[in-house]
Amino acid sequence: MRGASRASLAEANERLSAVLASGADAVQLGDELFSVADLLDSESALRRTLSDPSLPAAAKAGLAEALLSGKVAAATLELTTGLVRAHWSAPGDLVDAAEQLAVQAIVAGADDQGGLDDLEDELFRFGRIVDAQPDLRVALSSPFVAAERKQRLIEALLAGQVTPPALRLISRAAMYPRGRSLGASLEEYARLAARRRTRLIAEVHVAAELSADQRRRLATALSAAYGHDVHLNVVLDPGVIGGMSVRISDELIDGSLASRLAALRRKLAA
Repeated sequence: MRGASRASLAEANERLSAVLASGADAVQLGDELFSVADLLDSESALRRTLSDPSLPAAAKAGLAEALLSGKVAAATLELTTGLVRAHWSAPGDLVDAAEQLAVQAIVAGADDQGGLDDLEDELFRFGRIVDAQPDLRVALSSPFVAAERKQRLIEALLAGQVTPPALRLISRAAMYPRGRSLGASLEEYARLAARRRTRLIAEVHVAAELSADQRRRLATALSAAYGHDVHLNVVLDPGVIGGMSVRISDELIDGSLASRLAALRRKLAA
């Protein structure tokens, strides 16, 4: 998001924090905000009207209240009217904002239950499973597979294997992609989960599993280097050969033997 949308989203995040602090049910809030996002995504005329900067904010809020009163909790209605009162650079940004608030509400619920680490790990691990299994990726990504069938498949695979917040977000990513790949949605949800504690996500590729002490020391070193807590997503990768490679956002720290051999071969070929 840019310009007005970024500022509006920041304000919406502040309102969400206040609503959650007041004791709102985070899971209900998340589910209902997802429903609001779906409504806006499917109804283009409504989306354009509620994001139209030329219309009075009070009129847009009144329309949202007329549509949602009695159908969602007061906290959800408060956040939705706040969204439509704000200024958005593009109609799609309004939908993106509603979806982000929904994810953050689910994440907050997981955090309240002490399950934020589990949620991040489960989103990452399922993304890796999907990447490694093309048939599963097609089944969960195809627009020709009904959302209900995707839901049943995910429940058959993951019910009892992951925490409820992870199951909810994975199902959401598969059933309502909004033009993104399943992997991209899972990465976005994991990013929002990490941001809950202002943490960075480091994807660490190693040839052999790290011990708990090695993970702790690596996380401590990266946190000191970047000035933020760092959550490790460790990937066993035979191609690393020795050492490790670490990617944080767009930065790659590559200390693997494979990369050094490749660099040497390039020098020899020059």
